[in-house]
Formats: sequence, structure tokens, C-alpha cells
Amino acid sequence: MAGRIREASIAEVRERARIDDVVSQYVTLKRAGGGSLKGLCPFHDEKSPSFNVNPGRGFFHCFGCGEGGDVISFLMKIDGLSFAESVERLAEKSGITLEREDGDGEPERPRGPQRGRLVEAHRVAQEWYADQLSGAEGVVGRRFLAERGFDQDAAARFGLGYAPREGEALYRHLKQKGFSIEEMTVGGLVAVGRSPYDKFRGRLLWPIREPGGETIGFGARRLHDDDRIEAKYLNTAETPLYKKSQVLYGIDLARREIGKASQAVIVEGYTDVMACHLAGVPTAVATCGTAFGDDHARVLRRFMADHEEFRGEVIFTFDGDAAGQKAALRAFEGDQNFVSQTYVAVEPTGKDPCDLRMAEGDEAVRELVAKRVPLYRFVLGNVVSKYDLDRADGRVDALREAARLVSSVRDKSKVEGFARELAQMVGVDPEDARAEVRRAGARGAARGGQGAGRDARRHGRGEEPPARPERPQGPDPRDPRFALERETLKLFVQHPMVVGRLTSEVDGQDFLHPAYRAVWDAIASLGGPGAGVGDAGWVARIRDAVAEPELGALVSALAVEPLPIMREPDAPYVAQHVLRLLELTATRDVADVKSRLQRTNPVDDPDSYNRMFGELAALEQHRRALRDRLTATL
Repeated sequence: MAGRIREASIAEVRERARIDDVVSQYVTLKRAGGGSLKGLCPFHDEKSPSFNVNPGRGFFHCFGCGEGGDVISFLMKIDGLSFAESVERLAEKSGITLEREDGDGEPERPRGPQRGRLVEAHRVAQEWYADQLSGAEGVVGRRFLAERGFDQDAAARFGLGYAPREGEALYRHLKQKGFSIEEMTVGGLVAVGRSPYDKFRGRLLWPIREPGGETIGFGARRLHDDDRIEAKYLNTAETPLYKKSQVLYGIDLARREIGKASQAVIVEGYTDVMACHLAGVPTAVATCGTAFGDDHARVLRRFMADHEEFRGEVIFTFDGDAAGQKAALRAFEGDQNFVSQTYVAVEPTGKDPCDLRMAEGDEAVRELVAKRVPLYRFVLGNVVSKYDLDRADGRVDALREAARLVSSVRDKSKVEGFARELAQMVGVDPEDARAEVRRAGARGAARGGQGAGRDARRHGRGEEPPARPERPQGPDPRDPRFALERETLKLFVQHPMVVGRLTSEVDGQDFLHPAYRAVWDAIASLGGPGAGVGDAGWVARIRDAVAEPELGALVSALAVEPLPIMREPDAPYVAQHVLRLLELTATRDVADVKSRLQRTNPVDDPDSYNRMFGELAALEQHRRALRDRLTATL
């Protein structure tokens, strides 16, 4: 086994692998002031962004769930990697050659092939499949694409490939490249029967990629009439890399545009994604062989920066047939996963974006998206259209069914508006619509909510809604009693290079809150703030030095929390904080001696009284000196 990675190499990775570049592959980050960036946390659901990244410190922290750390720990948490795997992955992306010590490295873990090897196998496979598409046998794939308006440049842009009909071609290629049979099978590229064989044969392949661009699976389209597998599309099965409930095709190409526009267009197939992007709708993505679900919504929200402060739009495209209407109903039930407004774009003649582009050109695809209608209006309209509204009983039945949908909406601020629109659709008095919605809600509650939307069905299966993450206990950052302690520690953590020698006068007694005192003790144990000058791993070392997870979360919060100034702090600014902190300690000491002095009788105990009087005089002089030094910095 390779030896342990040297500390110098780990420090180089921390210094050169920019945390904002890494995090932005999973989260859209926006400027938050003070050099920090902010986005929606990838580790828990939230409506307002509380996930902060400080590129200058190389740290992240979520003020909602308490997760925090450096660029290495971020990768460990989000991709389930070991420490060494995270360092190796960051080193590879940053062009760093890792140095190792002699001896054992990390102990083996019984978890199968390393993630990096699985990703590398997919990269090699994707490049090989792409070569096959341009070969003699790939003509059938090229013809399929040409018939749908996609040329060679489009195929290259999306990384398309072709799997030869021969059953072991990819297996032999990967074996020649040094991959083990376990790596091939665990990654879903090869299966084993009487002998190893390729999972995809005789099909056109779309690489399915993570937001950062790494291929983790494939979607395969049937091309040959004698293909023994009847399914038109095959997708990679669940693997350690590929989770279909969390994967969106095209997210690697769309994520930056989604973040800039705060818009996502959700289409139904791989060719629809291609058609949209080529037509000028670069925010299009698609699920991979499964319905759009809650996990897909979480992925999109992170890239859209979907929160209360800035609402975007999510646009679903569905066929106008029964299947499309059913899909729209499912989307409506998950509508409140988003803070953004949700819409539907349906082409009147039933064409999907790919067919529409072939028939009418790029402009027609852009126009389809531009003419979107609100999702709730589309769904309620479909329900109402099933009934004869010229009949009184038809209106009653339409109102009753549609009211059940409206009552299932969790955001009660929207219910009133939906009820008014429903009344207009059906042709009844708005008060009658509101009353029916209230009755539908009461009936749903009486049945335990079963049948009243997504939450109701979940509860009907005995499942509880996911609990909100419990915020770690610690000092309240807004508590004015400890504001100076917090701001001073932020300077020690974030800007050790401008702290200077003043901190030699600071000790644990200057911090009243036990958590802040513990952080200072950790800093002092490392040699004080001066030890952090030029150390890219300074914050990580402080986190390692504290004893409890709650204190580690506090350190990461101090590392990313913006300072209350719009410029970089200088030595006088730091001196003001340190001197005020010392002055407060001196003031407390003065008050303590005065209290003891008042309780001491100078006649009964003259020695103690005189000693304390002298101590008080020295403390008062010390406090005046601190005040004079503070005044000189202002």
C-alpha cells in the first residue's frame, strides 16, 4: 500500500485547492459581503441561505445545521470520501504531485473500489464509446442523431458514444487499461455471467455526469430491431457513483446558467436537453429514467439559489397527453419543494422540444419556454376540463375534485389565490370555492391527511416528514454581552497576520463565555495567533485542537462569518478589539476588588485591607493605561 501522505503535501492541497471553486460545483454561491459567499446548504433543506464560504480562509460553515470545515472535509462530507481520497482528488484537479512517507498509509476499508477508480473507469469508457461512434459500426448511431437534427459537433459537445454489439469489447479495453473486474462491475460498466460482458451493447450512449463534469453513468438508446432488450432506454443501475433519484442529465452544462438566470427548465429526455441547449435554452436538464422527485428538487435549488430573498422559476415541459398530465400532477404535489415559481410549457400539438426544433427551428423552442403558464393553473385546468361545466352537477364535481388539490397545498398563503382562480375556472362564487377548499382540508385532516397530496400519502405509509436539523448548541452570535469576544476571535482566526504582539497580553480570563474561552485556549495551545501567519491549514488546526464537535462548528463559523467592516482589517483595528477586551477584564477586576474591599473592615483586618487597596490602585492605573493606548489607535 502507498505510504501516508506527507503533511507538507496536505498543506499544499489546502492552499491551492480553492474552496469556492470546489463548493460551486455543488452549490451556486453569491457574494455576501466581507469577502464571504453564500448559498443553500447541500447538507440539509432550507428556504433561506445559511451556508457560508470564506475563500480567503478556505473554510465553509452552515449556520443552520452546523456543518463546517475546510475544502478537504467538504469533499469528505458531500461525496462520502475518506480523508486520503479527498486529498488525492483535490491534488489531481490542482496539478499537485503528492509526496508520501514510507510505511503504512490509511488502513484498508471494506467498501470496495475507491471512488476515484470508478470515476476514472467511466472517463475511459466514455472516451472509448465516443471513438466508436465515429467508427464504421457507429454509423447507425450517427444516422439516428442526424435524423433528429444533431450533427457531429453536437455529439462531441454532449460526449455521445456508441457501444459495439460485440459483448466484450469494452471489457477488454478496460482490462487493457488496468482496471479490475471488481471496478468494472461495481461501476455498472460490465456484468458477469458465464464470463464478463458489457452492460451496453449496440446502443447510442449519453454520458451522465456530475455537476463538476465527471461521468458517473450512461443512458443507452435502443437502435437495432433485433436488440434482445425491448426497453427503448437503459440507464446505469444504482452504483456507489450513480443514484438515479439525485442525478440530472445536463446539469454539468446547465449549472452555471441555472445559477445566473435563477431558472431551470426540466424536460423529459436526453435529446430534449440537447435540443434546448442548442436552441438557446441552456438551463435545461432531465431526469434519468425516473420521475422528478424531492432529491432532484434539492439538487436544483442549490444551483438556482432558490430562496426567499430572490425567487426564480422552474419550468416543466410535458406532453399534452394523459401521461403528461399525470406527470404535471406529480410535479404539482412536489411544487412546494421550491421557493421559486413553478410553470408548465406544453406545445399545443404535443411536440417535445426535440421534435419541435426539427419541425420549426430553434426559435420555436425558445418560444415554447417563453409561453409557459403557472403549474397550478395547468393542473387545475386539466381537472376542471374533465367535467361538463354547463351542468350544475358537473360544476359541483369539478369544484370538489379540484378543491382537494388546492387544500393539499402546504403553503397556506397560496390557497386563497388558488381558490379564487378555481372559482373563475368553474364559474362559481369565490366564497363557494373557498368553502369547498375548507371542507376538503377538514376531510383530509379527519382521514389523517391520506390522499391529500404528497405529504398525506407519505404519512399514510407511516412515514414521518423529515425533521429539521437540530442546530448545534453554542453561543448566540447576536448576544451583545459577548459580541466583543466573538469579533476578537474572528480576527484571530481569519487574520492572524495582522494581529501582532498584543495577544501576548491576552489569556483565557478575558473570555467570559466558556465556548469562546475554549477556542482561545485552543489557539493559545498552538502558539497564539502568530502561529497562523502563512499557514493555509490554520483554521483546520484550530478545529483539530478543540475537544468537542460543537466547538469545531463554532470555529468554522468564526472562520466564515463576515467582519462588520467593508475593508481588510489593519493593525489599529485589531488593536482596538484586543485593548477593549483587556480593558473589560480590567474593569471586572476593579469591580471585584472594590467589592472585596467594601466587605473588609480596615480596623479588624488592616493588612488585607491595605493589600487590596494597593491592588485596586494598580488595577486602576492599568485600566487607565489601556484606555490611553486605545485612544491612540482611534
